[in-house]
Amino acid sequence: METELISLAVIALLACITPLLARAIPHKLIPETVFLLFAGVICGPHLLGWIQVGDAISLLSDLGLGFLFLLAGYEIDPKNLSNYQGKRGFVTWIFTFAIAVLAVWAWPEFSLDGIDGLAVVIALTTTALGTLLPILKERNLMDTPIGNAVLSYGTWGELCPVIAMALLLSTRTTIQSMIILVMFALIAVAVALLSSRLKNWDRISTAVQEGAETTQQTVVRATVLLMVTLTALSAVFNLDIVLGAFAAGFILRYIIPQGSKSLETKLDGLAFGFFIPLFFIVSGSNIDIHAVGDRPLLLVFFIVLLLLIRALPVFIALSTGKHKHDLSRSARITVALYCTTALPIIVAVTMVAQQSGAMSNEIASVLVCAGAVTVFLMPALASITIRISDTHLVDLAHEVSSKPADLPTIIKSRAELVRLLAKARVLIDKNDPDLAARIEPLVAKLAHNDEDSDDRDVRYFIQEVRDRYRETKSLSKEQLKKIVSEAEQAEKEMGANEPAAPYDEEGYLEVIAKGEDASTKKGKEEGNNGTGSN
Repeated sequence: METELISLAVIALLACITPLLARAIPHKLIPETVFLLFAGVICGPHLLGWIQVGDAISLLSDLGLGFLFLLAGYEIDPKNLSNYQGKRGFVTWIFTFAIAVLAVWAWPEFSLDGIDGLAVVIALTTTALGTLLPILKERNLMDTPIGNAVLSYGTWGELCPVIAMALLLSTRTTIQSMIILVMFALIAVAVALLSSRLKNWDRISTAVQEGAETTQQTVVRATVLLMVTLTALSAVFNLDIVLGAFAAGFILRYIIPQGSKSLETKLDGLAFGFFIPLFFIVSGSNIDIHAVGDRPLLLVFFIVLLLLIRALPVFIALSTGKHKHDLSRSARITVALYCTTALPIIVAVTMVAQQSGAMSNEIASVLVCAGAVTVFLMPALASITIRISDTHLVDLAHEVSSKPADLPTIIKSRAELVRLLAKARVLIDKNDPDLAARIEPLVAKLAHNDEDSDDRDVRYFIQEVRDRYRETKSLSKEQLKKIVSEAEQAEKEMGANEPAAPYDEEGYLEVIAKGEDASTKKGKEEGNNGTGSN
């Protein structure tokens, strides 16, 4: 017990330090998850030995994995699975799985007749959606075209490998495994229906709601009960606990389809405050870095295979559908790279293969380390892709060749352009995706150094977005404040020569609350000043 408490103290210390390290990196290029993983590697039993993983730490780590997939399932909108893009995401995963089977069949080190080969097949088709969610949130990509595409394709890359694990890596026959899965699904549906009925029962609903904001925290306790019950059910059925936690997230979204800001904040605090960082640190501590050093080519080869087998099909699917023009080429590459991020499922499948004696600790460590590398590499490449696209390297090279003496000024100007466009894209994607297409001609004009265009075009564009949403009554005060704050901050950072007119935010919010629009308020003000009529 003493050893595990000391290990837990070290884990808590690392969980506190890693956010500070992540914030020290410009542009959030390296996600905090990467620091958590490699902190575990350094302090784990294979290097410093400060963390020793016993039964208690393993249980807490499993709970962290459960919370990770609970939140992932909760973020999934069923419409994203049943719509056109969601269906293409499922078909894409089927093609990915087929390509992975061919790749492993041609790989002499593994056999499709054994659990080790099937484990590698599944590992090559996965998307670490639970790991991606905090990264997407950090980069303000949730509820944007890129974020929605990642969810549509990434959900299948998370769910299908979990089901494949249950069917292919079990000691049961395939028929028995399918029966078990159907039984689990029926029980999960029954739990969802029962929970929905209880929610609509006035006496219980009132008691839960009244206790939600007190020390009783009834809603949080009910959510934890739901997750733990379904993960326990997964364990009883000899399924991976990821399946139970994912199902719990789906059920939670079914019960509260409109979401709950209060509950989400509390779950984020509980999950990301302790359990999820602990899971990533423990995952890192299980990596044998010496074994990875002995097989560096295998590490590189596996990462290349992930790009070919997972990223390429996603990019092709996004580039060939009827909605292929919804995303620019750089955005499609970005989505494909995000979908190639892998880790939790790789940890799970290698663990199953090791427990069966089909995979050595050396191979398992290399595969898990490759998954950890993708958590850093793929989001970093995705971020760089957008920035390079906005830089328009061909036009930059042409401009430099024509005016080599102005190289420092040109580079600085181009960097400012990238920053302005990044701000504009965030505002547009977050506030009104329908306006997103209008920024592309603007990008082209600025990138080609059009004499009729300068940074004021970007400022005016953002001003239009802000004005449009000032007149939107459907937004809450909090949402309106956030939009106004983002727009004004963007303008401030741009250093525009012609700043927008002062704006009385509180006065406007009062007008919104009374159901009046901006033009009504303006008319009243003009009338009071004697300028409203001749």
